[in-house]
Amino acid sequence: MLLERIYDEDLAQAGYFIGCQRKGEAVVVDARRDIHVYLDLARANGMKIVAVTETHIHADYLSGTRELAAATGADIHVSGEGGRDWQYGFDAERLNDGDVISIGNITLQAVHTPGHTPEHLSFLVTDGAFSDRPGYLLSGDFVFAGDLGRPDLLDEAAGGIDTRFEGARQLFASLRTKFLTLPDHVQVYPGHGSGSACGKALGAIPSTTVGYERLYAWWGKYLEANDEQGFIHELLDGQPDAHAYFGRMKRQNRLGPEIIGERADLPELDNRAITADLAADKITFVDTRPNTQVHEGTVPGALNIPAGNKAASFGAWAYDPETDNRPLVLLAPDQDAARTMWNHLVRVGIDNVAGYTTNLDGLPTSIPALVQPEELDGFGAALVLDVRNKTEHAAGHIPGSKQLSAGRVLWNLEGLPADGTIVTYCQSGVRNSVAASTLRRAGYTVVELDGSYAAWENFQASRKQAAIR
Repeated sequence: MLLERIYDEDLAQAGYFIGCQRKGEAVVVDARRDIHVYLDLARANGMKIVAVTETHIHADYLSGTRELAAATGADIHVSGEGGRDWQYGFDAERLNDGDVISIGNITLQAVHTPGHTPEHLSFLVTDGAFSDRPGYLLSGDFVFAGDLGRPDLLDEAAGGIDTRFEGARQLFASLRTKFLTLPDHVQVYPGHGSGSACGKALGAIPSTTVGYERLYAWWGKYLEANDEQGFIHELLDGQPDAHAYFGRMKRQNRLGPEIIGERADLPELDNRAITADLAADKITFVDTRPNTQVHEGTVPGALNIPAGNKAASFGAWAYDPETDNRPLVLLAPDQDAARTMWNHLVRVGIDNVAGYTTNLDGLPTSIPALVQPEELDGFGAALVLDVRNKTEHAAGHIPGSKQLSAGRVLWNLEGLPADGTIVTYCQSGVRNSVAASTLRRAGYTVVELDGSYAAWENFQASRKQAAIR
């Protein structure tokens, strides 16, 4: 058996490629939408992808299940659990608790593990060449290394009302009747790692075991004491802010993401044409450089979506394709960099990219406004906006500031002052630059706190030290 974990650092998301070497067939679980990595794996190992499936209707990224099936002819399998309100809206074979996907000697048995979502499945994997009993569990967003999938996302991002409490009760039951009944040696491969917003304390290691989680996970003491209420309270307390784009992901994944197929290389655009399109407001310009370079000058109204390991997340914070149909034009150093950026963006359903330019020559530019920490008290801002998570704000913030995480700003503009200047800050400045560019694009007057909260804290400390002297 071949078992490969395909990990996306951007979204802290793990998918799995499981292949039978004897038969030359493979199944992919929880694929992302830029599918070349799975096709390359199949080609390198002389395998054909014959089945694709997923653990649940995802909220944090756009599923590649349909995309991969369209490219390979593989059969699609999705959950049939969760009741009428949680059925997928596209043709696929429905899996219920106990159903099996077989490829050669390998079986994936669906296990209904509700809690994170009502329809959630985990998959027990048995390598029949070695044993007639399962040795692996693909746990999706059920059990992580050191944590559990949060049950409040349906409330936070999908329009649910107090579904978190029933979800938490379901998680408690799923742990007791589905997880802890497994042998300790079963290896657990979760759907996310550290940095995901699908839990609050995810470990960074790629896998764990049933026995290790039984002994050391925070929730073990509540299961041992049969303390459901204590479990619910600790599970729900301190969850990070859910990004607003999660609601769009839920809707699109349930109905079935659009199949984009083979994508041609992005063209390099002429800056004179870009200038004309900017003047006519026909495009959305995206500056993919770090915020420090953007602060030296960029296109007015440009979104700052820094290239790198968080490009998909930042892109989904700053741009909503459901409300903005203007194609993106990327500032990127070359075609490969532009393609990589596009790959990240399609993972969150941002498909409409017209092309790229490698420089700002001849384009209109301006320098984003900054305010220094020592100038803030007398600045006269209409609002000081903390775009960090609520837990960060609670741990310490600039007095009088309002908290609204960067991943929710674009969807909560009605709560911001229409007149006057908004001063924004995060912890070090990266998230702040994304959020500030989003607000400027929406027409607000925004000044970024240079160095953000870390710089403000340092200034306060130095001022106290000077007073002591």
